[in-house]
Amino acid sequence: MSDDDFLRVEDHDCPMSSCAAPAGSPCRTGTGRVAVQYHTARFRLVPSLAKALAVATPALRKPGTAWTELPRPAAAGADPAGHARIGYARASTARQSLDTQLDSLARAGVTRVFSEKISTRALRRPELDKAVALAREMRVSGIAVTLVVHEHKRLGRGIELATLAEQLRAAGIGLQFLTGELQGSHDPAGIVFTVLAALSGMEREYIRDRTLEGHEAARARGKNIGGAAVTDDAMLSHALHLRDQQNLSLRDIAARLVITTGKKKGQHPSPATVLRMLRDHDQRAAAAAGS
Repeated sequence: MSDDDFLRVEDHDCPMSSCAAPAGSPCRTGTGRVAVQYHTARFRLVPSLAKALAVATPALRKPGTAWTELPRPAAAGADPAGHARIGYARASTARQSLDTQLDSLARAGVTRVFSEKISTRALRRPELDKAVALAREMRVSGIAVTLVVHEHKRLGRGIELATLAEQLRAAGIGLQFLTGELQGSHDPAGIVFTVLAALSGMEREYIRDRTLEGHEAARARGKNIGGAAVTDDAMLSHALHLRDQQNLSLRDIAARLVITTGKKKGQHPSPATVLRMLRDHDQRAAAAAGS
């Protein structure tokens, strides 16, 4: 399954009478919340997902929050309803100035700009996440969108840039760099996206191989790999019951579960931990059904 499966699912109205979510919106629960996963009758309308056991609702749709109707996707082959350009600027430290980037974006006619001062090594960049989320929402509504950046290094280096390019390509969002080696406008189907995607795949394989080699070397020396788990079979069973039988949100499920071992004994797991646990279970079940 790919990161943009949810877009193909949301091309269809949900046929479940208890949901009836229109195209462009996620499925909803009986209590008016965004469902943790799409209803089976809906995702099986997509040929490539017909044999899937579950399709999770992505974080972009905020599963567990109050459900609201989103704009319907543009009809296939329809001309874009307009063109929006969203700017992004980043400096690595608080002492560095954003003025050069902001001035460059302003000269290029970009009026909606997200900016932040945060290291390239940061795992999350909140303002970049907001820019991409807005671009996705606008693209789903039928508007052509381009993310405009002063220079490609502002988005990241190596696998970071390649991974972001893959996400933008899947959502149909263009890229424009105002200066640097990649200066110019790049269509999601263009060569720059293709090259960055290939580099991303190569980099991931390299990192995976090095990680596995390190794990094997550590095990050979008698060392354990990974931290203490906070989930167990009993917690999974309870979580599945709360999801499948009571249709609770991730937040509500997490509030009813309790960690029984380790340093976090007695605490509740986070909604993200519950999501990973349920997703891993669904993926194992799908693999077992297909074997």
